[in-house]
Amino acid sequence: MAPLPPRPAPPPAAPEPAPPSRARAIAGRALTWSRRWWALTLVVAALAGLTGTLLVRDLRATPPPTTAEIEKAAGKVVTKALEDAARAPSDASTAYRAITPSLVIIQTAGSGGDPKAEGLGTGVIVSQEGAILTANHVVAGGGTITVSFADGTRSVARIDTAQPENDIAVLVVDTLPEVVVPAVLGGGVRVGDPVYAVGHPLGLTASFSSGVVSATGRTIEAEGLKLTDLIQFDAAVNPGNSGGPLLNSAGQVVGIVTALANPSKQPFFVGIGFAVPIATAGGAAGGPSI
Repeated sequence: MAPLPPRPAPPPAAPEPAPPSRARAIAGRALTWSRRWWALTLVVAALAGLTGTLLVRDLRATPPPTTAEIEKAAGKVVTKALEDAARAPSDASTAYRAITPSLVIIQTAGSGGDPKAEGLGTGVIVSQEGAILTANHVVAGGGTITVSFADGTRSVARIDTAQPENDIAVLVVDTLPEVVVPAVLGGGVRVGDPVYAVGHPLGLTASFSSGVVSATGRTIEAEGLKLTDLIQFDAAVNPGNSGGPLLNSAGQVVGIVTALANPSKQPFFVGIGFAVPIATAGGAAGGPSI
């Protein structure tokens, strides 16, 4: 009896198809992600292209400046600075404008008992109350004293305090101007510092002269009086300057003009003037604190 042939194996079972709804969901998600990736790729590509374009444009638009361009720009800056400096007022002009509201004319009459005697000097307002600092020899001869202020106000004045050994006096007046402008008082000076003398030399009111400090601590003999610790300067001063302010470049009062060197005994400028330092002048006659 012949053996039975082997039974063929059954075919593999076909996978069960996914439910229609699930298949559609999977396909939808795949499509969505595909679209997102494409969109993201396009955005990245666009940004890269834009960045490259801007970089190229920037490099082309702003090349580094050349040496000639730098020198030209620097030249313009220097030229403008020089023009601005030329238009700015000088130290001397600034000092003059600062002191003129505080400057006064001092006129004396009948000094020494002589009714015909007349004198002229300068003073400077040094306090809000209108105290006037001047040289004692301008007002010490007696007689009447009249003060004229910058605004034209005139008033009779009298000596409030004086210290002849320092040739300093403080005047007070009966009538003050409507606006009182006291000068700004400065500190010490050094040899070589620029200084300016302001006064009424030979009747030429509000005259201004410039120079430098020639020496400090000088001692001189003036009309039988020994004056010490004076500032020596070479700005022009003449009769009528006495009692006026000596200024620094900021327009501050650093001294009160007291004398000029006069070896020839002639009453005019010979190149050397002297001033009492303001630290001495302010306190020596019991005047305002400095």
